Amino acid sequence: MKIKDLTTLVTQKAGFPVNQSMIADILGVTRQTISNRIKTNSELTVTELTKIEKRFNISLLDSSGSDSLQIFYYRDVFASCGGGNIVFSEDKVPVCVSKMFIGNFSSSKKYSMINASGNSMSPFINSGDKLIIEHKLGNEQVIDDKVYVFCYKNEIFVKRLSKNIDELIVKSDNEDYRSRVIKDEDLNNVNIIGEVVGVIRAVN
Repeated sequence: MKIKDLTTLVTQKAGFPVNQSMIADILGVTRQTISNRIKTNSELTVTELTKIEKRFNISLLDSSGSDSLQIFYYRDVFASCGGGNIVFSEDKVPVCVSKMFIGNFSSSKKYSMINASGNSMSPFINSGDKLIIEHKLGNEQVIDDKVYVFCYKNEIFVKRLSKNIDELIVKSDNEDYRSRVIKDEDLNNVNIIGEVVGVIRAVN
């Protein structure tokens, strides 16, 4: 869940106004830290959400009701934020997740969850995060600068993509990593699995 959405949700659940200063106090950080995390589109960790739940006596992580969705979690599938990962297993288990973790949720869409490995997409995605993917149909186009999970030459990656007429630009959020371009015949080796529409942050 993104920190920018938190005050609105907590205000609704708690029944009284909750502001960023109150959130900062609960998390033991400054108001400026919260502002900076909102600017960088930061995700809250499970630990942080739990602290807020306890303080306001509300449930943010409850996934057992009409606000939840059952999706398949591929426990052994890791999308690389670096050099690529080969998928050794496609075993899946059904799990319930709160719809609040899914950006622009639609009941007509298909979702699943996998793991992230590596730090090239930090700070948006950290190694160990769980990624909620909205699956794309074959005729859906890549939207520039959205984050996608895709298969390239039998390896799974998670990157920010942009598309030109005859090439795909693959970008990392971490500035220590270079962008790359996939073009010509290599485009035939790219299979877009889906867009990352939710990140469940690993516990620090």
